[in-house]
Amino acid sequence: MDGGYVLYGAPGSGSVAVEAALTLIGAPWRLEDAKSWKDVTDSDEMARVNPMRQVPALILPSGDLMTESAAILTWLADSHPGAGLAPAIDSSLRPRFLRWMSFISAQIYSLYWVRDVPSRLASGAQSEAVIKDRTAQRIADCYRTMDAQVAPAGRFLLGDEVSVLDLYLTVVSRWGPRRKGFYAAAPGLAEVVRAVDAEPRLAALWAERFPFSEGWEG
Repeated sequence: MDGGYVLYGAPGSGSVAVEAALTLIGAPWRLEDAKSWKDVTDSDEMARVNPMRQVPALILPSGDLMTESAAILTWLADSHPGAGLAPAIDSSLRPRFLRWMSFISAQIYSLYWVRDVPSRLASGAQSEAVIKDRTAQRIADCYRTMDAQVAPAGRFLLGDEVSVLDLYLTVVSRWGPRRKGFYAAAPGLAEVVRAVDAEPRLAALWAERFPFSEGWEG
């Protein structure tokens, strides 16, 4: 691996937040890419890397495997402190950072395992429609909770420098019910994700991995 990282991912998936972090860090990395997140679940190769058949999965330069997006992002930020992507362990902002990284992962991101393929837990179109509707409501409720309790400390959630928390929120907020739903539920956080969208160092990554095509906000 020539001392670099190997990231298993797919366009528009949670791996894009990790791709953004690696881009800002500037460490050597290589992408093992699936055509879509749906292809990942059917991939025997992915099952060998991560038995959960999920991306992102990151192979560290040591050869160790990391999974779980929040853990990967936090570890990368802590392992490359010069990139300034997370508050230091002794920073007064560290508890806020850890709280909301875990909140996005546990309360919002996890719902997409159900929402993306409702037949995993429901049988029949009517039941699946109920799951889609209720998970959308839950996601909106979570964004409202976050909006009520997070006052951005600058251009971004923790100050004037982008963090992996901003990257995480920006990517997840593009999933269904998509950005218009996010803006309605969390108007106080709208400018934060727009600032990440406009980050010049990520322009090429967004264009390739999560493009702002017509109607992308929903």
